[in-house]
Amino acid sequence: MPTAKREFIDGVYGQIHLRAARCDSARARPLLCLHMFPQSSRGLQPLIEAVSTDRTAIAPDFPGYGESDPPPQPIDAAAYADAMWRVVDELELLTFDGRIDLFGIHAGAKIAVAMATQRPADVARIVLCSAAILTDTEIAAIEKSIGHIDLDTTGTRFRSLWEMLLRNRGDTTSLESLATTFAEILRAGEGYGWGHRAVFAYNDEFPDALNALHHPLTILNPRDDLYEMTPRSAPYLRNGTLKDKPDWGPGFLQQQADDVAVEIQQLLSA
Repeated sequence: MPTAKREFIDGVYGQIHLRAARCDSARARPLLCLHMFPQSSRGLQPLIEAVSTDRTAIAPDFPGYGESDPPPQPIDAAAYADAMWRVVDELELLTFDGRIDLFGIHAGAKIAVAMATQRPADVARIVLCSAAILTDTEIAAIEKSIGHIDLDTTGTRFRSLWEMLLRNRGDTTSLESLATTFAEILRAGEGYGWGHRAVFAYNDEFPDALNALHHPLTILNPRDDLYEMTPRSAPYLRNGTLKDKPDWGPGFLQQQADDVAVEIQQLLSA
């Protein structure tokens, strides 16, 4: 199993940081994996290593997250998608058969759909996790939980973000693992909420974008904070299905990476 290596490449807004698990004897298309906001590719490292037994797997940090340079002002979902296509082109990932496969979780799932919308001929198969369609009330609640909080001397922002992680922790995620995730969130600085703002604005467009895709597409529905909302996407799948995964809880991409990799490999080779 290849060990993921960290790399920097030139991006639209500066440098893009990524983790790459390269398979020298690849028998399948490269897989681009997109993280949730406001985290980074660090949370995807166990997955890209596990899935890279037959393909190269790449997990970039979105602009402004992890170690990627930020845009000068908030950008929309289409701009995040365009930045990810710049990664694909810079790394020459289309050389296998002229296409890539996509995996995205939470906000990363929305950006994966935006990518496939922009360049449908360059995408073969898509696997999404927790690709939810949200109501205005649900968006307002999430914004209240993750919305921008000004810095102050009592650490209100940091306490709020830590409490948000604790609420969504699950029974098997250690405090040490949670602290690592917390540190990744803090890397985004004052722009930590920009990604959520972009995908919330994309929420109304997302169902039609999903419905327009002809690619083989599977939505995996783990038992996380979007478990009840994700099935709303199923009626918009033109060439796909929703698979309920109630045994995958918070932290499953780290704790059950091997199982998730097998599932993804099967879906991408079907």
